[in-house]
Amino acid sequence: MNRIADLPDATLQSLHRQVRAEYDAFRARDLKLDMTRGKPAPDQLDLANDMLTLPGNRDYFSETGADARNYGDLQGLPEARALFAPMLGARPGQVFVADNSSLAVMHDCIVWALLKGVPGGAEAWGKAPGGEAPAFICPVPGYDRHFALCEEYGIRMLPVPLTGHGPDMDAVEALAADPSVKAMWCVPKYSNPSGEVYSDATVRRLAGMRTGAADFRLFWDNAYAVHHLTERRHEIANILDACERVGNPDRAFIFGSTSKITLAGAGLAFFASSPANLAWFLARAFKRTIGSDKLNQLRHVRFLKDQAGLMRHMDGHRALLAPKFDAVIAALEGRLAGTGAATWVTPEGGYFISLDATPGTARQVVALAKDAGLAMTAAGSTWPHGQDPHDSNLRLAPTFPSLADVTAAADAIALCILLAAIEKQCAERTKSSRTG
Repeated sequence: MNRIADLPDATLQSLHRQVRAEYDAFRARDLKLDMTRGKPAPDQLDLANDMLTLPGNRDYFSETGADARNYGDLQGLPEARALFAPMLGARPGQVFVADNSSLAVMHDCIVWALLKGVPGGAEAWGKAPGGEAPAFICPVPGYDRHFALCEEYGIRMLPVPLTGHGPDMDAVEALAADPSVKAMWCVPKYSNPSGEVYSDATVRRLAGMRTGAADFRLFWDNAYAVHHLTERRHEIANILDACERVGNPDRAFIFGSTSKITLAGAGLAFFASSPANLAWFLARAFKRTIGSDKLNQLRHVRFLKDQAGLMRHMDGHRALLAPKFDAVIAALEGRLAGTGAATWVTPEGGYFISLDATPGTARQVVALAKDAGLAMTAAGSTWPHGQDPHDSNLRLAPTFPSLADVTAAADAIALCILLAAIEKQCAERTKSSRTG
């Protein structure tokens, strides 16, 4: 198909009637499809069902002889820290193992920083000179729950664009020079939702850039570290090593989890960082908990066993997920290629597809989809405060529905995007003819 903007008026009107008829026919099917959140599908969770019988009766002692049923081991079992340390790019001694939610660990770090400050800082983040609220740099499109944490605690959010190799570092460095800018959100591999993989140069600049705040932190949420969608397993530069080499050893707070590896509601979460940051974290955590669920830590170690076991398990996820992502890309290409109605990224890992519809149409696309029985992530959710200034970005989440439902939903989404683009072009031409 030719670009919508280049079509003669008569051809555009004819296409509008055709696409509207197709949309009305889809709506008449009265389907109920949901593409809102990036949850593992039931068959993905089934991959870890054998964990439910572990660690087993009378088999609940760690490799050090500790009884995993009892209190103790605040930092986490040594074997659990050793198993997941490579995924985090840290040494086992730098890792803390928490319960299932890495978001909860991020929440704690924010609250503790606001109330207590962090190593290298003169005061708590909530006591900024002049009363100005602290700020986070936020690459966009980004993760709505990161933004929600900032909004919850009155943290200002400063959006910067992504480039395909990570955030625009010129913009990041300019913002980081402000002393009130205390941190930056980073999803460095297979970013949510763009699928971005940070280049080595980006990681080096993040590690070494000058910051106005001596206690500046990178909130390094490596949520998709092993979540590959192709046979290529992308690697990124080690942020802890990069920071240490340039004399900023405490800059990175690393977060991760097994939520999309084993059982989403019964996984493990992780914090990893420098010795100073880990000591800070443990001192706060000691007041909050007597320890995380060590039986679950044993369960994960005995199920996954080692790095090879982890990779085999993730290959099982890839076999289930890749066809769903392929179906979405095929629908987008089939409906939209060459039309100028949208651009999108074909990710090589992660849980989402980021798409930019015609500016000014994302909310209309979501409304059209809803009217046709298809729930999508709200337009604007990938920007701070839910406000996409371009009204264009859409986050597609194909993981949870069945392949058949994903295929149907993807075609419907592409159809809604096309219809919204055509109707915007028709409206613009009508307005132009009236004013011209």
